[in-house]
Amino acid sequence: MDTRWSDGDAARAVAAWAPRWGEDLALRTYTSRLLGADDRLVLHGGGNTSVKGTFTNRLGDPVPAIFVKASGHDLAAIEPEGHPGLDLGYLRRLRALSALDDAAMANELRTHLFDARSATPSLETLAHAFVPEKFLDHTHADAILALTNQAGGERVARDALGDDVVVLGYVRPGFQLARAVADAYEAHPGRRGMVWMRHGLMTWGPTARASYETMIEIVTRAEAYLTRRAAGRLAVSARTAVETATARVAAIAPVVRGALAWPTGDPDRRHRRVVVRPLVTPDVLAFVDGAHGRELALTPPLTSDHLIRTKALPLWLDDPRWNDPLRLAAQVREAVGRYDVAYQAYLERHAARIPEGLDRFDALPRVVLAPGLGALCAGGDAGAATIARDVTAHTIAVKTAVAAVGVYEGLPEAELFDMEYHTFQQAKLGAGEPPLPGHVTLVTGAAGAIGSGIAQALLAEGSHVAVTDLPGVALDGLVAELRAAFGVRVLGVPLDVTDARSVVEAFRTVALEWGGADLVVVNAGLAHVAGLPDLDLEAFRRLERVNVEGALLVMAEAARHFRLQATGGDIVMVSTKNVFAPGAQFGAYSATKAAAHQLARIASLELAEHDVRVNMVAPDAVFSHGGRRSGLWAAIGPERMRARGLDEAGLEEYYRGRNLLKARVTAEHVARAVLFFATRQTPTTGATIPVDGGLPDATPR
Repeated sequence: MDTRWSDGDAARAVAAWAPRWGEDLALRTYTSRLLGADDRLVLHGGGNTSVKGTFTNRLGDPVPAIFVKASGHDLAAIEPEGHPGLDLGYLRRLRALSALDDAAMANELRTHLFDARSATPSLETLAHAFVPEKFLDHTHADAILALTNQAGGERVARDALGDDVVVLGYVRPGFQLARAVADAYEAHPGRRGMVWMRHGLMTWGPTARASYETMIEIVTRAEAYLTRRAAGRLAVSARTAVETATARVAAIAPVVRGALAWPTGDPDRRHRRVVVRPLVTPDVLAFVDGAHGRELALTPPLTSDHLIRTKALPLWLDDPRWNDPLRLAAQVREAVGRYDVAYQAYLERHAARIPEGLDRFDALPRVVLAPGLGALCAGGDAGAATIARDVTAHTIAVKTAVAAVGVYEGLPEAELFDMEYHTFQQAKLGAGEPPLPGHVTLVTGAAGAIGSGIAQALLAEGSHVAVTDLPGVALDGLVAELRAAFGVRVLGVPLDVTDARSVVEAFRTVALEWGGADLVVVNAGLAHVAGLPDLDLEAFRRLERVNVEGALLVMAEAARHFRLQATGGDIVMVSTKNVFAPGAQFGAYSATKAAAHQLARIASLELAEHDVRVNMVAPDAVFSHGGRRSGLWAAIGPERMRARGLDEAGLEEYYRGRNLLKARVTAEHVARAVLFFATRQTPTTGATIPVDGGLPDATPR
């Protein structure tokens, strides 16, 4: 492991942050980011860092202070304000107490912040406060955990790291750990760091650079020791090719996602859904295919910090029947059912120890492992599922490293439970959620005005959205625009709705990325202007292929997907007022959209037994959304303007003037109608919402 320190970068950090926060906190922030940039040291909000100094209060008095990372903040992207300041003198006095429970400790920390608006400081704040060194770093380094999480780990850690590192036996994080750390520090003067068994490593120094580089040095010793001990051992190769495993993921991910959906008891929204992300690499396949994969997988996590992301144990799928899809689906559901029962029993064994005010987690696994597949990792959204995936990858790597040199040994069940149901840890999960948590949508024709408006509205409500359209600049630009606002909840998928293989591949892509889909918005469409005597048959067929065959292919694949997932779903077709009130010169569009509309009505009849609702929205004259022009109006607008002697603004005004409400119909209006169905506000299927400002001739009847 090499140091990432750069004099130039450090100087830039001081220039950027020191004028407001001071040089010490500027460098503290810089080296914290260096730690966070290496996933071998910390993952997604793990670890913590601190610096001691002074704070000038409102009266102008200098107060001894400690600035420590806030709980759950990500070291990789931390800002100076991510290290809230506390009254160090008061915190040090707490060491005299014989006990301090977590709720009381949290209260002491929050009431001794210098700024009441600050985030809650780290669970390890008192450990940082009780050690007098100026800069302290704490990580959950993989190599350190590989030393400590094995039989005889204390001896192994001492042998590997040398006399300048203290090794502290496991103590539950919180006040008692802080006292134990302080006692061990004082009992071993002159040391440069301290290993916390089955937890991590703390280092310190008079400067940010010294503390950081000590961390790198000690972790490098651990890596070198493990390499020496494992020398000559034969590496285990995966029996399954990555390509084979990936194909299996695409087939089984919707089944797993459906099995992990938590029943809500709400007849309209029956399931609380999750996002599922796969982990398929040669190393992971070697692990699950290995003779001891199951045994190692079903051991405790590397550190209690991972519990809220992965639970104490994964689900292991025994002897999956890859060649029998029906039996495989049954195996998955049976295995999830057994996990549920086991977790409920685990809860009951320790229920008396759940702190007041904490809710019980659902009884479903966060990680599913299977030979021949790899891992499927679940979370309430793509971010949480990604964290579970990354933690799983590092867990497998460390357990594999331990197996090469010793026998893996994790924390006992009671300790795991106490950390899973811990106020500080659960607070990292955050509070509040959008209306569509864990929800996944696929939108066809997304690069146009209406499609982009629908995608944007669904993302704003918390859904993950796969935006699909023909490959090219329009789709690429939309993906870039939406990702800038909504990040990993946006997926761009090239799709030709007239190509059955392309449609299947689009659903496969979504399954590989998020596990499946819950809403399919059938929006792709073409228009053409010509009177019936002049209508070119090939032009009609072009519209028929997109508007009818494309709608059929997408709805049919959605139906197959929803049946596999077995948690219901929604299809919303973007229809048109022309279904009910066709226009002259618009026969090809009106006829083909009417055919698609009728197919959607038939789908509502066929799919209701699977809790799949199929509904339509029928807009009129949406010209643009932001900078995106409607493809339909690009095709028919010029002829309509010529026929009426209007310019573009006049044409828009004409369509606004013809509806009862004299309303300008926008993509946002259409999106709200889609959201009505997506959020299942009423028990409705086979219905059409007109979004046209009121056109009596177009009223559905």
